[in-house]
Amino acid sequence: MQNQFFVDSEHLTPEALKKKHQLETDPASRTNHMEYLSGMERIESDVCARVLEQMNSFDYNKYTARDVEKALEHDTCSIEDFKALLSPTAEPYLERMAQRARLETSKHFGNTVYLFTPLYIANYCENYCVYCGFNCYNHISRMKLTMEQIEHEMKVIAASGMEEILILTGESRSQSDVKYIGEACKLARKYFRMIGLEIYPVNTDEYRYLHECGADYVTVFQETYDADKYETLHLCGHKRIWPYRFDAQERALMGGMRGVAFSALLGLSDFRKDALASALHVYFLQRKYPHAEMSLSCPRLRPIINNDKINPLNVHEKQLCQIICAYRIFLPFVGITVSSRESAEFRNGIVKIAATKVSAGVSTGIGDHESKYSGKVQDGLQGDEQFEIDDARSLDKMYKDIVDEGLQPVLNDYLYV
Repeated sequence: MQNQFFVDSEHLTPEALKKKHQLETDPASRTNHMEYLSGMERIESDVCARVLEQMNSFDYNKYTARDVEKALEHDTCSIEDFKALLSPTAEPYLERMAQRARLETSKHFGNTVYLFTPLYIANYCENYCVYCGFNCYNHISRMKLTMEQIEHEMKVIAASGMEEILILTGESRSQSDVKYIGEACKLARKYFRMIGLEIYPVNTDEYRYLHECGADYVTVFQETYDADKYETLHLCGHKRIWPYRFDAQERALMGGMRGVAFSALLGLSDFRKDALASALHVYFLQRKYPHAEMSLSCPRLRPIINNDKINPLNVHEKQLCQIICAYRIFLPFVGITVSSRESAEFRNGIVKIAATKVSAGVSTGIGDHESKYSGKVQDGLQGDEQFEIDDARSLDKMYKDIVDEGLQPVLNDYLYV
C-alpha cells in the first residue's frame, strides 16, 4: 500500500486525514500483515517457524532460582538456560550474570569496544508506524540529501577520525530507491573502511547489488516478534508485512553481505519474549550461515509522538542490563551494540560487561553532522530527527571515556586486499 500522495505534504489533505482515521479505527481497512505484496521475494527457510515455536511456548514465570543457578553453572548456555536467564527470577542474580558475561566478553573480544556513527541521508517514509517520528502522517521537515550533500557529510564525519559508518534512510522506495542507496555506498567506500546499511528490506538481488556498491552489513529491526502486536503498530506500507521483514537478514546473507544485525525495539510488546526471539533469530541463522558475522542491538523505546496509541511496556535499566548479559552468555561470539538512546553512564558501564559496539557523534536528523561537529549549517538543510538521543558525545569524547574505563577503542579491524 503506497502513501505517496501525502508523503511530501506539509499538511495532511482531507483525503489523507480520512485514510489515517480509517486505518486507526477499522482493522478491516488494512492489508493482511502476513501476506506478501507484489514484488516481495519469498525464500524457503525454517528459521521463522523455529523462532516462533520457542517464543510462543516461552513461559518465563515458570523458572525457579535453581533453574537460574544451573544456567550460570553450565559451561555452555542452552536455549532453556537462556530462557531462565531472561526470567524475572533471574533479576536477583544480575551481579553473577554480569560477572559471567564479562568473562565471556573478555574471552571472545578482549577489552575492545568498536565505534561507529550513523548517517541519515533521507527521512521520507511510506509506512504508518504509530511509534516512529518518520512515519508518513507526522508533520516533520522531510529531506533527501543529494550525492554532493552526502559526500560533504561523509567528509565531515571522516575528518573526525571515524572509520565505520551506518547509512540510514526512511522507508520510501519512491524517494530513496536502491540505486540512490547504492550510489551513497560507493561514496562511503572512499571515506570509510566499514559500511553498514539500515534501510527498508529488499530482495536478494538488490542486497547483492548494494554489496557490490560497497555495503558490508545490513541491520534490520524486527521491532516486535509478536505478529499480532506488530499488526496494531504498523498500519500501512511495505513495513506492515511481518514475514518479509523477518527474512530480510537471510536474504542479505544470500546476497553476499558479510554480516547482519538484529533487534527488537524493547517496550513495544513483551520485552522478555522479544529478547528471546531476537537471540534465537541469530542462533538459528548462525548455524545455517556459520561464515557470517552477526550482532544484536538492544534499543529501548524512546519518547515519541503518539505514545498513547502504543501502551508501551517500560523496560528499566536493570532489566536492559539483564537482557544484555543473557545475550552475552547465550551468544558469546556475537557483537552487541548499545545505542545513544541510552545514557552515557549506562553505556560506560555496559561496555565493561557485555557490549562491544557503541555509536559516537550521533545525529538522527538529516544533513546536520556539520552543524553538530562545527556549528556550520549547509544551505537548504536540515531534516527532522527520528527520535531523541540521550548520549550525544563526540567521537573524541567517547574515545577518551572508553580509554579512561581501561578499554581499547577500535575504529576498524577489517582490511580489504
